[in-house]
Amino acid sequence: MDEKLSFIKQLSLFDSLNDEELDILNNISKITAYPKGSILYYENDINDKIFFLVSGLLKVYKIDKFENEIFLYHIYKNSLISELTTLVGNSIHCFSNAEFIDESVVLEVDFSEFKKEFLSKFILNNEFIHEILLKTQQLHCVVNRELVFDATAKVAYTLQNDLEMFNTLKRHEISFMLHIQPETLSRVLKKLKRNNIIDMENTDVVILDKEKLNSIIRG
Repeated sequence: MDEKLSFIKQLSLFDSLNDEELDILNNISKITAYPKGSILYYENDINDKIFFLVSGLLKVYKIDKFENEIFLYHIYKNSLISELTTLVGNSIHCFSNAEFIDESVVLEVDFSEFKKEFLSKFILNNEFIHEILLKTQQLHCVVNRELVFDATAKVAYTLQNDLEMFNTLKRHEISFMLHIQPETLSRVLKKLKRNNIIDMENTDVVILDKEKLNSIIRG
Protein backbone atom coordinates (compact mmCIF):
# COMPACT_ATOMS: atom_id res chain seq x y z
CA MET A 1 0.00 0.00 0.00
CA ASP A 2 1.11 3.55 -0.75
CA GLU A 3 2.63 5.00 2.45
CA LYS A 4 0.59 8.21 2.24
CA LEU A 5 -2.58 6.18 1.75
CA SER A 6 -1.80 4.17 4.87
CA PHE A 7 -1.61 7.43 6.86
CA ILE A 8 -4.90 8.63 5.36
CA LYS A 9 -6.58 5.41 6.47
CA GLN A 10 -5.55 6.13 10.06
CA LEU A 11 -7.98 9.07 10.10
CA SER A 12 -11.51 7.92 10.97
CA LEU A 13 -12.95 10.93 9.10
CA PHE A 14 -12.23 9.07 5.86
CA ASP A 15 -13.54 5.62 6.85
CA SER A 16 -16.57 5.91 4.55
CA LEU A 17 -14.53 6.57 1.39
CA ASN A 18 -14.29 3.88 -1.26
CA ASP A 19 -11.05 3.04 -3.05
CA GLU A 20 -11.64 5.50 -5.88
CA GLU A 21 -12.39 8.33 -3.47
CA LEU A 22 -9.33 7.47 -1.40
CA ASP A 23 -7.21 7.70 -4.55
CA ILE A 24 -8.61 11.17 -5.25
CA LEU A 25 -7.82 12.28 -1.69
CA ASN A 26 -4.36 10.77 -2.02
CA ASN A 27 -3.71 12.83 -5.16
CA ILE A 28 -4.68 16.17 -3.58
CA SER A 29 -2.79 15.75 -0.31
CA LYS A 30 0.62 15.21 1.17
CA ILE A 31 2.06 13.88 4.41
CA THR A 32 4.53 15.92 6.46
CA ALA A 33 6.41 14.89 9.60
CA TYR A 34 7.13 17.60 12.18
CA PRO A 35 9.66 17.48 15.04
CA LYS A 36 8.73 18.35 18.60
CA GLY A 37 8.77 22.11 19.19
CA SER A 38 8.16 23.09 15.56
CA ILE A 39 5.37 25.46 14.53
CA LEU A 40 2.62 24.46 12.10
CA TYR A 41 1.29 27.99 11.71
CA TYR A 42 1.19 31.36 13.44
CA GLU A 43 -1.76 33.58 14.22
CA ASN A 44 -2.79 35.65 11.16
CA ASP A 45 -1.14 33.23 8.73
CA ILE A 46 -3.19 32.42 5.63
CA ASN A 47 -2.95 29.09 3.85
CA ASP A 48 -4.81 27.04 1.28
CA LYS A 49 -4.52 23.65 2.97
CA ILE A 50 -6.63 21.79 5.51
CA PHE A 51 -4.53 20.10 8.19
CA PHE A 52 -5.36 16.81 9.94
CA LEU A 53 -3.27 15.36 12.76
CA VAL A 54 -2.51 11.73 11.97
CA SER A 55 -0.28 11.15 15.00
CA GLY A 56 1.42 13.19 17.70
CA LEU A 57 0.20 16.11 19.78
CA LEU A 58 -0.36 19.80 19.06
CA LYS A 59 -0.74 22.79 21.38
CA VAL A 60 -2.96 25.69 20.28
CA TYR A 61 -2.34 29.06 21.91
CA LYS A 62 -2.46 32.83 21.48
CA ILE A 63 -0.07 35.61 22.51
CA ASP A 64 -1.42 38.59 24.45
CA LYS A 65 -0.24 42.22 24.14
CA PHE A 66 2.38 41.61 26.84
CA GLU A 67 3.87 38.69 24.86
CA ASN A 68 2.45 36.15 27.31
CA GLU A 69 1.34 32.78 25.98
CA ILE A 70 -2.34 31.99 26.54
CA PHE A 71 -3.00 28.27 26.24
CA LEU A 72 -6.24 27.35 24.46
CA TYR A 73 -6.39 23.58 23.95
CA HIS A 74 -4.56 20.47 22.76
CA ILE A 75 -5.23 18.66 19.51
CA TYR A 76 -4.80 14.90 19.57
CA LYS A 77 -4.22 12.40 16.77
CA ASN A 78 -7.06 11.56 14.39
CA SER A 79 -8.38 15.13 14.46
CA LEU A 80 -8.96 18.17 12.27
CA ILE A 81 -6.42 20.89 13.06
CA SER A 82 -7.53 23.78 10.85
CA GLU A 83 -9.75 26.51 12.30
CA LEU A 84 -12.51 26.87 9.73
CA THR A 85 -15.01 29.72 10.01
CA THR A 86 -16.30 29.65 6.44
CA LEU A 87 -16.26 27.45 3.34
CA VAL A 88 -16.40 30.52 1.07
CA GLY A 89 -13.17 31.10 -0.83
CA ASN A 90 -10.06 28.95 -0.74
CA SER A 91 -8.04 30.70 1.97
CA ILE A 92 -7.98 29.65 5.62
CA HIS A 93 -7.14 32.39 8.12
CA CYS A 94 -5.33 31.24 11.27
CA PHE A 95 -6.63 32.75 14.50
CA SER A 96 -4.08 31.18 16.84
CA ASN A 97 -0.64 29.57 16.93
CA ALA A 98 -0.10 25.82 16.70
CA GLU A 99 3.03 24.16 18.09
CA PHE A 100 3.91 20.47 18.11
CA ILE A 101 4.71 19.17 21.59
CA ASP A 102 5.49 15.69 20.28
CA GLU A 103 6.91 14.37 17.04
CA SER A 104 3.88 14.43 14.76
CA VAL A 105 2.56 13.48 11.34
CA VAL A 106 0.14 15.78 9.50
CA LEU A 107 -2.01 15.23 6.44
CA GLU A 108 -2.24 18.40 4.35
CA VAL A 109 -5.13 18.53 1.88
CA ASP A 110 -5.66 21.14 -0.83
CA PHE A 111 -8.72 23.06 0.40
CA SER A 112 -10.05 24.03 -3.02
CA GLU A 113 -9.74 20.50 -4.39
CA PHE A 114 -11.24 19.01 -1.24
CA LYS A 115 -14.35 21.15 -1.65
CA LYS A 116 -14.61 20.38 -5.35
CA GLU A 117 -14.01 16.63 -5.13
CA PHE A 118 -15.89 15.90 -1.91
CA LEU A 119 -18.01 18.56 -0.21
CA SER A 120 -19.60 19.84 -3.45
CA LYS A 121 -20.61 16.23 -4.19
CA PHE A 122 -22.01 15.74 -0.68
CA ILE A 123 -19.24 13.34 0.23
CA LEU A 124 -17.86 13.59 3.79
CA ASN A 125 -20.18 16.51 4.60
CA ASN A 126 -21.53 14.99 7.81
CA GLU A 127 -18.09 13.88 8.94
CA PHE A 128 -16.61 17.28 8.20
CA ILE A 129 -19.40 19.11 10.03
CA HIS A 130 -18.84 16.83 13.00
CA GLU A 131 -15.15 17.80 13.11
CA ILE A 132 -16.02 21.50 12.95
CA LEU A 133 -18.55 21.10 15.77
CA LEU A 134 -15.90 19.39 17.90
CA LYS A 135 -13.68 22.41 17.30
CA THR A 136 -16.52 24.70 18.41
CA GLN A 137 -16.97 22.58 21.53
CA GLN A 138 -13.29 23.04 22.34
CA LEU A 139 -13.72 26.82 22.16
CA HIS A 140 -16.76 26.64 24.46
CA CYS A 141 -14.58 24.78 26.95
CA VAL A 142 -11.95 27.53 26.71
CA VAL A 143 -14.60 30.14 27.54
CA ASN A 144 -15.74 28.14 30.57
CA ARG A 145 -12.21 27.54 31.76
CA GLU A 146 -11.11 31.16 31.46
CA LEU A 147 -14.28 33.08 32.33
CA VAL A 148 -16.50 30.80 34.41
CA PHE A 149 -14.50 28.15 36.27
CA ASP A 150 -12.69 28.82 39.52
CA ALA A 151 -9.31 27.18 40.18
CA THR A 152 -10.84 23.95 41.51
CA ALA A 153 -13.16 23.58 38.51
CA LYS A 154 -10.26 24.29 36.12
CA VAL A 155 -8.21 21.48 37.65
CA ALA A 156 -11.20 19.12 37.78
CA TYR A 157 -12.04 19.79 34.14
CA THR A 158 -8.45 19.16 33.06
CA LEU A 159 -8.28 15.92 35.04
CA GLN A 160 -11.54 14.75 33.50
CA ASN A 161 -10.67 15.61 29.90
CA ASP A 162 -6.87 15.64 29.75
CA LEU A 163 -5.62 13.23 32.42
CA GLU A 164 -2.86 11.71 30.31
CA MET A 165 -1.50 15.14 29.47
CA PHE A 166 -1.85 16.26 33.11
CA ASN A 167 0.31 13.33 34.20
CA THR A 168 2.85 13.98 31.45
CA LEU A 169 3.50 17.64 32.18
CA LYS A 170 5.35 19.10 35.14
CA ARG A 171 3.17 20.79 37.75
CA HIS A 172 4.47 24.28 36.95
CA GLU A 173 3.63 23.69 33.27
CA ILE A 174 0.07 22.73 34.21
CA SER A 175 -0.39 25.77 36.43
CA PHE A 176 0.93 27.98 33.62
CA MET A 177 -1.46 26.33 31.17
CA LEU A 178 -4.44 26.86 33.51
CA HIS A 179 -3.35 30.38 34.49
CA ILE A 180 -3.23 29.62 38.20
CA GLN A 181 -0.37 29.75 40.70
CA PRO A 182 1.59 26.52 41.37
CA GLU A 183 0.67 26.83 45.05
CA THR A 184 -3.02 26.97 44.08
CA LEU A 185 -2.67 23.84 41.93
CA SER A 186 -0.98 22.01 44.80
CA ARG A 187 -3.71 23.10 47.23
CA VAL A 188 -6.50 21.96 44.88
CA LEU A 189 -4.90 18.54 44.33
CA LYS A 190 -4.51 18.05 48.08
CA LYS A 191 -8.18 18.96 48.61
CA LEU A 192 -9.32 16.54 45.90
CA LYS A 193 -7.18 13.79 47.42
CA ARG A 194 -8.47 14.55 50.94
CA ASN A 195 -12.04 14.25 49.63
CA ASN A 196 -11.21 10.87 48.03
CA ILE A 197 -11.91 12.17 44.54
CA ILE A 198 -8.37 11.47 43.33
CA ASP A 199 -5.34 9.59 44.56
CA MET A 200 -1.66 9.84 43.73
CA GLU A 201 0.50 7.01 42.39
CA ASN A 202 4.01 8.42 42.65
CA THR A 203 3.47 11.74 40.82
CA ASP A 204 0.55 10.56 38.66
CA VAL A 205 -3.04 11.45 39.45
CA VAL A 206 -5.61 8.63 39.51
CA ILE A 207 -9.31 9.49 39.46
CA LEU A 208 -11.29 7.64 42.15
CA ASP A 209 -14.71 9.30 41.87
CA LYS A 210 -15.67 10.59 38.43
CA GLU A 211 -19.13 11.66 39.57
CA LYS A 212 -17.78 13.93 42.29
CA LEU A 213 -15.26 15.33 39.81
CA ASN A 214 -18.11 16.08 37.39
CA SER A 215 -20.13 17.75 40.15
CA ILE A 216 -17.26 20.19 40.73
CA ILE A 217 -17.25 21.10 37.04
CA ARG A 218 -21.03 21.50 36.92
CA GLY A 219 -20.83 23.74 39.98
